Amino acid sequence: MDLQQLCQRVIEIARSAGDFIKHEAGNFDRSKIELKGFNNLVSYVDKQAEEQLVNDLRQALPEAGFITEEETATERGDTYNWVIDPLDGTTNFTHGLHHFAVSIGLMEGDEIVLGVIYNPMHNECFYATKGNGAYLNEKQIKVSEAPALKDSLIATGFPYYDFDLTQQYLQVLGAFMGTSHGVRRIGSAALDLAYVAAGRFEGFFEYNLNAWDVAAGAVIVQEAGGKLSKFTEGGDYIFGREIVASNSNIHSEMLQTIALHWKQLLS
Repeated sequence: MDLQQLCQRVIEIARSAGDFIKHEAGNFDRSKIELKGFNNLVSYVDKQAEEQLVNDLRQALPEAGFITEEETATERGDTYNWVIDPLDGTTNFTHGLHHFAVSIGLMEGDEIVLGVIYNPMHNECFYATKGNGAYLNEKQIKVSEAPALKDSLIATGFPYYDFDLTQQYLQVLGAFMGTSHGVRRIGSAALDLAYVAAGRFEGFFEYNLNAWDVAAGAVIVQEAGGKLSKFTEGGDYIFGREIVASNSNIHSEMLQTIALHWKQLLS
């Protein structure tokens, strides 16, 4: 399989879905928001964008299965599976905050080999294929060279439905606030990972994530020279519901900071 050629097709598919989302963003009626659970929002935009993505990706790689947020398609492939979030940052979208993205990853077996993240409002498309580097709108990107946590800007996500770990989270957040240039929470894990790859953030951590939140971003970070793990070294950060991504230089410091306050969560 020519991953680079396939990636160009996936970029076209992501841009097409992004054009639909961008159009709807200008006319969105918040009365059409649905709740999948407490603070877990979904709209017709998420659903229609996912249907479009599934149809187009099925044509691009017929043998592949799907792992999708809105469960438009649930069949799994023997070798290849698309991992899709049609609108990562739905809450931002529904409030008119223009920070959200289409996220598409391709798994070969247990490995992510292709990732595309497209922010239609800023016309920024981040993408990578295994072994071929990471790019933003055709320009190669690399992670930051910041040598230490004290030189770094960190991204995270706040819990929005499971608040049992809030106090532990706040302790970790406070530790990062006191040992870095600051912490940002902008509401899209896919874009947080893309920004680590592009050197805008040095690190990102979050828990209670799903595979579609991180799959595309993981390969983009790796191909940009970054490092990923769970809250301890290694682990399944795609399906393990927690992730730490960094420019590699600060990874150990990030894990140590988390371990000081979330020992009961580490596995």
